[in-house]
Amino acid sequence: MDIRLRLEEPADYRFVEELTREAFWGLNQPGCDEHLLVHKLRKIRAFVPELDFVAEVQGKIVGNIMYSKAKVVDERGVEHKVLTFGPVSVLPEYQGKGIGKALLEHTIAEARRLGYTAIVFYGHPDYYPRFGFRRAEEFNITTASGTTRDSLMAMPLHEGALCGISGRFYEDPVCQIDPEEAAEFDKDFPPKEKRELEPVDILLEKLAPPAQEAIRERGIKYLTTLTRFSGLEIASWPGIGETAKAIINDVLVKHGYPPKVFNPPKEWCV
Repeated sequence: MDIRLRLEEPADYRFVEELTREAFWGLNQPGCDEHLLVHKLRKIRAFVPELDFVAEVQGKIVGNIMYSKAKVVDERGVEHKVLTFGPVSVLPEYQGKGIGKALLEHTIAEARRLGYTAIVFYGHPDYYPRFGFRRAEEFNITTASGTTRDSLMAMPLHEGALCGISGRFYEDPVCQIDPEEAAEFDKDFPPKEKRELEPVDILLEKLAPPAQEAIRERGIKYLTTLTRFSGLEIASWPGIGETAKAIINDVLVKHGYPPKVFNPPKEWCV
């Protein structure tokens, strides 16, 4: 497939918002709010237009990636500037064809060329390590609340770029989307039926009590929520043995979710 990458232009804005809506609809919630985030990102000072790329196939925009400036604040209150990215949007019919990979690899190279130091972001912890991202915890970077999770990842863009930098990661406040604002914004788009998310109970009923308890303790109500945890994280929970892992992946795949990677390649764990 011939994929052409170029910077987003004002004439693309509405289509990219529609594309983003299609890409995320029903993925993490019954509808989505990522198209509002795209709309608002372009208007803030933290937005990085030099890294706002679209992917075209035969002249049609099929994907988009956006970056914004963020920060890591250390215990002394010193702010260290980093990049963050997202959303990464690919039309459903073009997913799995290398569009997202092309956008990500190109913009990482561009960010490096432009002199940025590092990228820190929240993303799928079983997917992004293959591009060289590592758990932010390995760089002593935590969430804004001071906790750690595998979905918070980081990549220094130059050797030693994150040496001596530690602290809490903060995105621009625009990333906190108000549900009422999102619902109002969505009224300007064609009506779309919301997805009914699969309750985690359809998994729990197949698991032994210790595994059930481990999942309940983490407040997981829907199957889709499991995608926010890496396979390594889930495998570390009490009661999650080989049988539970097999059941989890069987249920996820049956309902259209990618299986968890419980034993990732060694290079992912470096």
